[in-house]
Amino acid sequence: MYELLNTIDSPEQLRLLERRQLPQLAEELREFIIESVGKTGGHLASNLGTIELTIALHYVFNTPSDRVVWDVGHQTYAHKILTGRRKAMDRMRMLGGLAGFPKRDESEFDTFGTGHSSTSISAALGMAAAAKAQGLERRAVAVIGDGAMTGGMAFEALNNAGTMDANLLVILNDNDMSISPNVGALSNYLAKLMSGRFYTAVRKGGEKVLGAVPPIRELAKRAEEHVKGMVTPGTLFEEFGFNYIGPIDGHDMDVLVATLKNIRQLSGPQFLHIVTRKGKGYKLAEDDPCLYHGVSKFKPEDGLVSVKPGSVKPTYTQVFGDWLCDMAALDERMVGITPAMREGSGMVRFSEEYPSRYFDVGIAEQHALTFAAGLACDGMKPVVAIYSTFLQRAYDQLIHDIAIQNLPVVFAIDRAGLVGADGPTHAGSFDLSFLRCIPNMTVMAPSDENECRQMLFTAFKLDTPTAVRYPRGAGIGAVVQQKMEVLPVGKGEIRRQGRNIAILAFGSMLNPALQAAEALDATVANMRFVKPLDEELVKQLAETHEWIVTIEENVVMGGAGSAVMESLARQGMTKMVLQLGLPDRFVEHGDHAALLASCGLDKAGIIQSIQAITRVVYSTIDLAYTSAK
Repeated sequence: MYELLNTIDSPEQLRLLERRQLPQLAEELREFIIESVGKTGGHLASNLGTIELTIALHYVFNTPSDRVVWDVGHQTYAHKILTGRRKAMDRMRMLGGLAGFPKRDESEFDTFGTGHSSTSISAALGMAAAAKAQGLERRAVAVIGDGAMTGGMAFEALNNAGTMDANLLVILNDNDMSISPNVGALSNYLAKLMSGRFYTAVRKGGEKVLGAVPPIRELAKRAEEHVKGMVTPGTLFEEFGFNYIGPIDGHDMDVLVATLKNIRQLSGPQFLHIVTRKGKGYKLAEDDPCLYHGVSKFKPEDGLVSVKPGSVKPTYTQVFGDWLCDMAALDERMVGITPAMREGSGMVRFSEEYPSRYFDVGIAEQHALTFAAGLACDGMKPVVAIYSTFLQRAYDQLIHDIAIQNLPVVFAIDRAGLVGADGPTHAGSFDLSFLRCIPNMTVMAPSDENECRQMLFTAFKLDTPTAVRYPRGAGIGAVVQQKMEVLPVGKGEIRRQGRNIAILAFGSMLNPALQAAEALDATVANMRFVKPLDEELVKQLAETHEWIVTIEENVVMGGAGSAVMESLARQGMTKMVLQLGLPDRFVEHGDHAALLASCGLDKAGIIQSIQAITRVVYSTIDLAYTSAK
């Protein structure tokens, strides 16, 4: 079925093919990815768009000696397949299987671990500088998408790279547009011409000859820029110190290979602009690349099947999206901000109903927060919808620009806790720890969908920085009340009355805590607020129970459990406390429920941990008592 692909288990084997065979390989690879992702789920449209580029890179460059860094990394399925992992694709993003992103300990061809945007140029520049320092002829290539170029870090790296004279190639994969008329035969010809040795030799020779006559040299330089500017949009990158080449058709294998071969012979920073189409070769993905960006299992011949409304529980993301629209109708000061995650954060409806109050700032988390701060300074009430893992990228702005000035910005933090198949790069494992230590912050963790809506309303009514963190996917299926009420700030509630053991549950951990409590006859408190903590409730439970158990879907260190320990210490109370949460390691990708179980955060794990620690303590007490007698 896959005549050529089945013979390729390494780039060395790929480089043995004749160039005329590469288009056939591309078609087989495209078909294989569609079939594979249909069985496992994963990123589809972005991977279909980079197949020719992936083949050309491994065909031309001496990988892994030459370094290729893939920005974000969700377009690396073809790369994984060509570098010896084809037979493992049936375990993509599953526990113990391949990661959905490049991972250094998975393969020597994964030169840099990625998952967040706009990091590739910085990393590749570091590798190019290392090669230069070591006297190596090794090449470094950064493949970055047009969306990732909206991130300020990419431009910081470009600015630095242009002054270093390192052998760095930046490939801009422009897939946000169809191939326009100027990306045709003439443009392809000019790209090959400008990347060729003759053009480079003439250019350098001219600079040398004209160097003695500065006015003429400057005139010639301006003339060259003017001519190139008429046919290419590369003036900006030329100003950064790069030799700009393109745009070229990223699906034309002959042009790609010829251009890359020419560029590999050039020294200094090079910038290649290619134009590709997301979902290339699979019409459904071409027509709706956003829908087919990340998919669950599906039959390629049928495509994604629409789910009937009401047949599944609403997700926390949908609850947020509905609240956002309802709140906007009540308060004209409310504005919504997202760093390029409109669909992922549930803001599609809001963007359509309130376009003048919707701001997508691009993949620029730092800017998003300071932009929100500016809005808040002048009377608006900004809501920043952001994934927990991406909020980490704007920590300074959170502290310096928002918290210090005590500005009323609401953070709707999605994907808090473990996220399943996307793995540690996307897990929201740390937000409770890094938020609760910031003065002026209020931090809430809803236990179900309705509580999420009420907490968002409560947060909006406060005039201070406030965060509501909620998990990915659906909750327990709680009925979401249309009416919104302000919750008493810093107050939890008893959800089950038991004896001896009090479980203090935060957010998503309430439901498994209640399940475990039935077997243990334990008391369960839904703490609701991580900051300010309900210290009265902590004291009450400590006074009436032998054991305090805290449980959270956040790292234990510095998290909600630590807040409880600090509270007990402040109140001068000595108590046996068991803190349950995410371990001091990066939890790998896999099924969310299985990952929680592996961390001891399901019903069975909670029961086992509590029984184990109480058994040890009571055995120690009995032993001490017996010895004393």
